[in-house]
Amino acid sequence: MLIQRGGLKVVAGLGKTGVSVVHYLVEQGYKVAVTDTRLEPPGLVDLPGGVACHLGGLDEALLCHADEIILSPGLALSEPAIQAAIEKGVSVIGDIQLLRRATAVPIVAITGSNAKSTVTTLVGEMAVNAGLRVAVGGNLGTPALDLLNNDPELIVLELSSFQLETTSNLAAAVAVVLNISEDHMDRYDDMLGYHAAKHRVFQQCQSYVINRDDNLTRPLIADSTPMRSFGLNAPDMNDFGILRDIDGTVWLAKGRHRLLATREMKIQGSHNAANALAALALGEAVGLPMDAMLQTLREFVGLAHRCQFVAEQDGIRFYNDSKGTNVGATLAAIEGLGAALTSTVASKHSGKLAVILGGVGKGQDFKPLALPLGKFARVVVLIGEDAPIIEAAVKATLVEHHVALIHAKTLDDALRVSREACQSGDAVLLSPACASFDMFLNYEDRGRQFEQLVLSN
Repeated sequence: MLIQRGGLKVVAGLGKTGVSVVHYLVEQGYKVAVTDTRLEPPGLVDLPGGVACHLGGLDEALLCHADEIILSPGLALSEPAIQAAIEKGVSVIGDIQLLRRATAVPIVAITGSNAKSTVTTLVGEMAVNAGLRVAVGGNLGTPALDLLNNDPELIVLELSSFQLETTSNLAAAVAVVLNISEDHMDRYDDMLGYHAAKHRVFQQCQSYVINRDDNLTRPLIADSTPMRSFGLNAPDMNDFGILRDIDGTVWLAKGRHRLLATREMKIQGSHNAANALAALALGEAVGLPMDAMLQTLREFVGLAHRCQFVAEQDGIRFYNDSKGTNVGATLAAIEGLGAALTSTVASKHSGKLAVILGGVGKGQDFKPLALPLGKFARVVVLIGEDAPIIEAAVKATLVEHHVALIHAKTLDDALRVSREACQSGDAVLLSPACASFDMFLNYEDRGRQFEQLVLSN
C-alpha cells in the first residue's frame, strides 16, 4: 500500500521532463498538482489519474501554497508567478535535484555551450564497453528521473544551464563545463548570468575537468579537489591533449604517452578531437579502463545533426550540423572541417566550405564567424529571419577575402546555390548558428530536410 506523504508538490511545466517528474512523485506517494502556461501542453495525456491540472497560465495561488515547486527547464525562474512563490518562501528545484536526492549512484555531469551531447554519448558508450550498467540522459534523450529504472551503476548527465539553475548540490563524481560561448541571450541578462548558471555544475563535485583552451571553464573551487584538463595542445604529464609527429600524424595523448591517432577515429575535425579528449578525461575520473575508452573512439560514428556526414557527390561532401544553433557550435564546425579540408585535399586548390547559415539568432553577436568564414569558406548562403543581421556582421570580412555572400529563400535554394559554387574536394556545411523555428519544426526537422534534399539529388 502506497503511503501518502505530506506536502503538495507542484510541477510547473509539462513536456517529457514534467511528465517524468509527476510519475516519480506519484510513485513516491506525494500529493501532486500540475500547472502550465499552455492549455494543452505536451504529455498531458500521459499523466497518471488523480493529478490536478491548472492550465492556460501558471496558477500563482497554487504555486504559493506548494510545499515545493519542481520547475521544468523550459520555464524561467524569473516568471512572475514563480517569483511570487519564492517570496512566500516556497522552495523551487528541478528534476536534476530530485535525481540527486533519489540516488547515491556516481554521476558524470557534463555541460557547456557546445558538444554536450557528443561528449555525453561518448562517455556513456565508453562505460558500456567497460561492462558497466550505465544510464545516459538528462537534457539529452531520457529524462533524468527515468534513468533510475534499470538500477544503473553510473549515470551520465547532459545538463543545460536551465536545468542547473534549479540544482543546488549535484555532488557529481566528476563535472565539466566543456566550453562557454554566447547562447540563450534571450533568457539571460548578460553572459555573466549564463556563465554562473553553467558553473553550478561544480557544486560539491568530487573531481572536475577543465578545457585548457577556454579559461571560462575553470571553476572557483578548492584547490584540493582533484582536477584533469584537456586541450588541443601538448599536455602536461597527467592531462590530455594533442601530440604531433614530424610526418603530420596527430595523436590523442596523455602527457607524453600517445593513445590514438586521430585518423583512426570516424569523427573528424579538431572540435571532435577536443570532444574525444574531454571524454577520456571524464572517463578516467570515474575509473573507466583506457582500452575500452579508446576502442569506443575508434567505433563512434557521431550523432545525428551534429557535424554528421551525409553523402559525397561529385567529389563534394555534405555535412549536417543542424544542431549548430549558436555561434560557438558553428565556429567549431567551420574551423574543424575547414582545417581538415585544407590539410587533406591534394590538388591545386585547398578544399573550401559552402556554409549555410541563418534562422532565429536569439540576440547573438555573429561577428566571431567572420574571420573563420573568410579563411575557410568559398561561399556563405544565408536563410531565415535573421539573415540580414548575420550579413551585417560578416559582410566586410567576406568581401575582403573574396568569399561570396548569397541570400536564399528556402533550404532547397540554399543547397542548390551551395552545390553550384563548390568544386571537387569542397564540402557543404549546414551549421546555421541559429534556432530553427522560423522555418522548421525544430533543428531535427531542419537537419532531416537537408539530408533528404542532398540524397534526392
